[in-house]
Amino acid sequence: MNADPDSGLLSPVRAGTPAEAATGDRAWLRAMLDAEAALARAQARTGLIPRAAAEAITEAASTADIDVVALAMAARETANPVVGLVKKLTEAAGTEYVHRGSTSQDIFDTAMMLVATRTREILAADLEATADALGGLAREHRDTTMPGRTLTAHAVPTTFGLKAAGWRQLTIDALDRLNRVILPVSLGGAAGTQAAYAEYARLADLPDGYPQRLQTAFAEEAGLAETVLPWHTLRTPTADLAAALSFTAAALGKIAIDVQFLTRTEVGEVTEPAGEGRGGSSAMPHKRNPVLATLIRSAALQVPVLATGVTQALLSEDERSAGAWHAEWQLLRECLRLTGGAAHTAAELARGLVVNDGRMRENLGLTHGQIVSERLSTALSPLLGKARAKEVLGEASKLALARDRSLGEVLSGLPEITGVLTADSLADLLDPAGYTGSAGTLTDAALEVREENPSIP
Repeated sequence: MNADPDSGLLSPVRAGTPAEAATGDRAWLRAMLDAEAALARAQARTGLIPRAAAEAITEAASTADIDVVALAMAARETANPVVGLVKKLTEAAGTEYVHRGSTSQDIFDTAMMLVATRTREILAADLEATADALGGLAREHRDTTMPGRTLTAHAVPTTFGLKAAGWRQLTIDALDRLNRVILPVSLGGAAGTQAAYAEYARLADLPDGYPQRLQTAFAEEAGLAETVLPWHTLRTPTADLAAALSFTAAALGKIAIDVQFLTRTEVGEVTEPAGEGRGGSSAMPHKRNPVLATLIRSAALQVPVLATGVTQALLSEDERSAGAWHAEWQLLRECLRLTGGAAHTAAELARGLVVNDGRMRENLGLTHGQIVSERLSTALSPLLGKARAKEVLGEASKLALARDRSLGEVLSGLPEITGVLTADSLADLLDPAGYTGSAGTLTDAALEVREENPSIP
């Protein structure tokens, strides 16, 4: 039977990205082999197996030519790929010390954490790049005024700098959550009691407490953390990881959906970076679709759903699960590679985003000055009384819309207004750039937090 490679045809957000390579079948096979080698070295360090055996296992793990498709097919008979892997690795290493005292879940879960660690490094680099690019946009456009929108409609003015600072903050929050997830080795043995490890140690006349020493050595060799208890059915590591990936994908999705709106033809306030053939339509030659934002959003809609499936695996029965554990594998891999693809795409989007500040200024005038009605109300209330100020502004706004005139023109023709405000004062109140509140200082504060505290991701 010919294998049909999963090359991302239906998942272009991760196709060809570093995260895809880090989570593919070969990467997972490599992680399982690395887990077996790390366990062997840890057992040699702690006196359970000969050092020569650990060296042979490590060498075989790095050079063994294992057919990943055949291994996958063999896994149909054992419900996991580790059984077949151990057989192949034992043959390649020429020693019976492979997998000593271990169980399939110890190796597979450790491999899962290795895959997660390696993918997290890629993710972190892309999130850093995204945050840096967004920080640059926030600084450059600190005072670039644009319409603030609530419930899809113009509300009051804001700045693009503040918007970019918000996107950056979400990116940093995602990075922080990912970095705080603990990714440990798994060392439970057949039923989480570590009995076989302890028994082999007893037969070798090793001191009591051997499994704990082995776990420490295993964690050091694998470059992973330790846990207080074996976690075969205590799925905190996978649930935490899925939750962090879900947040990350959704945070990037927020950026994407904002960009999609701002690139609409009738809005036109930002443009995605150009690329050969990018954004083209099969039917409409004039179109330039926001494809980067679309790819990111597609991942953001999928990962939280998949992460829920991973979280459901917390409902794992007994000391080893018949199905819940197995259900995690593909779900968690999709979470990793979709989020990784989204982060890679977000870095490209942020680095190349084009800001059209001229269009922002034009759009500020779409409501004929009513975008600053809150400011006018605040200024007029002590002069006319709150109720009367609201009434006057309401009538003036209706008149401006009905006659297609600016709110300033209507107000400047009302004696009630000209009697309490000079022409210059009214013009100042009507200037959107003068009503962005603390947008500038908020942007500065968001950027300074990280600069003053380098330990913050």
